[in-house]
Amino acid sequence: MDGILLINKPKDFTSRDVVNKLSGILHTKKIGHTGTLDPIATGVLVVCVGNTTKLCEILTSEYKEYVGTIKLGIRTDTLDVTGEIIEKKEYNVKEEQIKEVLNSFLGRSIQTTPIYSAVKVNGKKLYEYAREGKSVELPKREIDVKDIELISYKEDVIVFRALVSKGTYIRALIDDICIKLGTVGTMSDLIRTKQGNFDISDSYSLEDIESGSYKVLTKEEVLSDIETIYIDEKTFKKVQNGSIIERVFNGNIAVLKYEDKVVAIYKVYDKDETLAKPFKMFIN
Repeated sequence: MDGILLINKPKDFTSRDVVNKLSGILHTKKIGHTGTLDPIATGVLVVCVGNTTKLCEILTSEYKEYVGTIKLGIRTDTLDVTGEIIEKKEYNVKEEQIKEVLNSFLGRSIQTTPIYSAVKVNGKKLYEYAREGKSVELPKREIDVKDIELISYKEDVIVFRALVSKGTYIRALIDDICIKLGTVGTMSDLIRTKQGNFDISDSYSLEDIESGSYKVLTKEEVLSDIETIYIDEKTFKKVQNGSIIERVFNGNIAVLKYEDKVVAIYKVYDKDETLAKPFKMFIN
């Protein structure tokens, strides 16, 4: 099987768990995903099967949409409800105040990576330092919040939607939101509703996959928003050999089609921008 599956990841599964489960169902080891979700999270997980595993890097979208839930009054070591409570604090916030604070995060800012994450420092994952009780300087990265809005606020629970750049930790964003609200809070639920152009409404459960009730997306479908060049037989023969060709596309990469089939993805040749070189090949 070759193609892309949109999976609605269940809670308490790691992204790797999902891949392992699908590997058994589909009887293939050639399978990978394009964006890790924490075990507590549910939602869109893009899975590439067969020769489309070559697309994992390309389909790791720059922007993702989440619906996050905050439980006010407690802070945990993991920044979500799976961790140990390390702080409790009173809160007294109003809906308008929450909206103002959420809006203050629009645009670019610097975020500190949570200690309980798989980011490596000196070749070691941060969560390994945390489990060993060792201190380490947490890396910082620039994030971009494209859109953010309050969905609901009742008692000690805030629900919000956010469209954020790749690499943004919603747990850390929630921690920063609560600090601005003058209290503490932790993430109690997270749903990834969109990954790039992929929407949760088009995703399938693992049970759907087991029963055969699902649709496989083709390379042509998932690459439709990338500039496409139709090549002739002469150029196709060059592409077959992995040759550098004349660049006839405008962006950094382009999909090459021959006889209406995707045969390769080429990118700008770094030594000469008038030329293009192979990036991903799909010729058997």
